[in-house]
Amino acid sequence: MEMALYCPKIGYYEREDSVLGRTGDFYTSVSVGPVFGELLARQFAEWLEKMPTTEHTLIEAGAHDGQLAGDILTWLGEVRPDLPVEYWIVEPSERRRAWQESKLDVFAGKVTWFASLDALPSYVSGVIFSNELLDAMPVHILQWRDGRWVELRVALKGDALAWQATELTTDPGHPEIPSELAAVLPDGFQIEVSPAARNWWRSAAAKLQRGKLITIDYGLEQDELFAPQRQHGTIRAYYRHHLTDDLLARPGEQDLTAHVNFTDIKRTGEETGLKTESVVGQSKFLTDIAATVSNWSSERVRQFQTLTHPEHLGRAFKVLIQSR
Repeated sequence: MEMALYCPKIGYYEREDSVLGRTGDFYTSVSVGPVFGELLARQFAEWLEKMPTTEHTLIEAGAHDGQLAGDILTWLGEVRPDLPVEYWIVEPSERRRAWQESKLDVFAGKVTWFASLDALPSYVSGVIFSNELLDAMPVHILQWRDGRWVELRVALKGDALAWQATELTTDPGHPEIPSELAAVLPDGFQIEVSPAARNWWRSAAAKLQRGKLITIDYGLEQDELFAPQRQHGTIRAYYRHHLTDDLLARPGEQDLTAHVNFTDIKRTGEETGLKTESVVGQSKFLTDIAATVSNWSSERVRQFQTLTHPEHLGRAFKVLIQSR
């Protein structure tokens, strides 16, 4: 998954052609239009101006082509020019950074790039946020067999990639399940575990001296991951707007994503001293922000409906907000 998505030469997210929107493989909240970024900017501005500091910093991780940053900075410049904001982007990919710099050239001098969380200053005050980042981090696939977990790994059989069940020799931190669930969990039940997402959240939390840490992602609470309808897990591939079951087909040419275990991520933040403020659906999160907005054009209303309607993007995404 790491290589298929992020390899500098052949990774899916390193492709020159667009993977987003109508001509790509999937839609995101950002590709719907600028309303998503405008609402985030409105909420971020409210949070920042309440902080007891004159330094206002927004840190975006996983900025892809820079469109969300552009929408946020445009709104802040037009509506809140009185609020000086430093905008930092954490971007490990040199190619994606080049895309972002091109997209954001009109904001030259207002955006600073960092190659990793470790490269940020020791302590950050402000808002660290990501949109659809954790659900694209590599996962381990665990399968329940004969009362224990085994791991499905990728093997080469002939000239093709194939799944191979192996002993769980390195524990990626699978969730503890109560004995009554273990007694009825059917053989073949699958879950995904992401140490990468956990470690990223822990590192971001450690950097946050004061402010908010927020992620917007496909995800579920842990008990929801064990629902009968999810016996095959949540990992999936998208290719040209179609969901496909063949995760190993077309490596580097299709998106791979797995639902975030919000219970796990929430606990990780709390272990570093963060306070959980809420885990809510995107629909409620954006609707609460939009309650203070008036005089929207019909196009803005259409974008908002797409972002919040349960049959579109409103149900699929959850928003986790933690603070220090």
